[in-house]
Amino acid sequence: MSAEEADRKKNRYHFDRHTPDYRHQFEAITAEMHARCPIAWSDTYGGHWVAAGAREVFELARSAEYLSNDHDVNNERRGYKGITIPTPESMIRGGFLEMDPPEQRHYRQAVNPYLSPAAVAGWIPVTAELVRACLDEKIETGRIDFVDDLANVVPAVLTLAMMGIPMKHWTIYCEPVHAAVYTPPDSPGMDRVRDRQIEMYKDMFGQLMAIKENPRPGLIDALARALINGRTPPDLELLGVMTLIIAGGFDTTTALTAHALEWLGEHPDQRKRLSRERETLLDPATEEFLRFYTPAPGDGRTIAADCEIAGQQFKEGERLWLSWAMANRDPEVFPDPNQVDLARTGNRHHSFGLGIHRCIGSNVARMVFKQMVAAVLDRMPDYRCDPASAVHYETIGVIQGMQHLPAAFTPGARLGAGLDETIEAMQRICDDQRLAEPVTARKARADIAR
Repeated sequence: MSAEEADRKKNRYHFDRHTPDYRHQFEAITAEMHARCPIAWSDTYGGHWVAAGAREVFELARSAEYLSNDHDVNNERRGYKGITIPTPESMIRGGFLEMDPPEQRHYRQAVNPYLSPAAVAGWIPVTAELVRACLDEKIETGRIDFVDDLANVVPAVLTLAMMGIPMKHWTIYCEPVHAAVYTPPDSPGMDRVRDRQIEMYKDMFGQLMAIKENPRPGLIDALARALINGRTPPDLELLGVMTLIIAGGFDTTTALTAHALEWLGEHPDQRKRLSRERETLLDPATEEFLRFYTPAPGDGRTIAADCEIAGQQFKEGERLWLSWAMANRDPEVFPDPNQVDLARTGNRHHSFGLGIHRCIGSNVARMVFKQMVAAVLDRMPDYRCDPASAVHYETIGVIQGMQHLPAAFTPGARLGAGLDETIEAMQRICDDQRLAEPVTARKARADIAR
């Protein structure tokens, strides 16, 4: 390494977000990087930059002219490796999150009418009914696993409904989506995960083909009809976009809800306060849980041209990790960053990313989270989590999630039908009222009282 190169990379840090130590030492590692090297070079995974400071992450994420998300799986362009570090073996790109404009922009334009605030508001009655049914399944027993019985279920069912996939198929999709993240690649359990993934992709492809032949409302129909750069995308590319929507709709909202319920269980006074003051407190509390737990902790980029950003020189082809999670703990932006403040103001967190690639499903995530948390506060107000049985993802390199969060509470009365019957009823309503149409075609909320 030349003296010039050594000087350019003088700020160094051994950064490996895929180890259990990173989860356990997250606050200490974050504080050290903020103080010593908010942008640092790490030799891990072939060498890459890591941005941890809020200002640095902000400037970099908004410099799309110098940063690329492209995953050139067939080595047809510049050979860039997408948003994951290290890059997994894959035959398909991770949807439009692994594309650059104009492709990325065309895809977002196609799906945005299904994910705008007005479009998402139309799904609130269906979401509330799904939450009610999940809690009814357990309300008489006095015991629940907030992950298995609630936070895994509702985001999965709703995401499929918005896509145009039958809601009852959620059991085909739920396990492989979550297990693919928390199961170690060399684990004996990975064989089962791969089998379930194959089953999921077969169903996904079947849904795409069926909708192409006989259109029905939903995100898949929008994708099937989209023109991207003046062309109809190949099926493999559409499967990548569908996978992105499913992954983004499932595990991140599950992770946020589980961590929030765990924290509220550990702080019963704050739980009572949130329940009592929810009209004014639920919105800022949602943003604070997003900041503090940052379910999707970061994204990778490739430097697309030699440049200097945030005082650091970069060379074309170098890899960069933008840590939303560490930026969200920067004391220069967030006073007492390692404390949850339900009423925090000016909470400009980075949990949904920044710039042109900002999470397009953020409205869905916020809505579903609020519906689940509010219902638990109403119907299980004295719940007590079992710390000994709670299972967190051992590593947080991909998703900061939870596998299990068992809790006990004072039993209550059911309010309606069980989950399977409710899903069947919501499917009829979805079909009859064409709920999955874009907001440009349908503006009314679902009417579940018909």
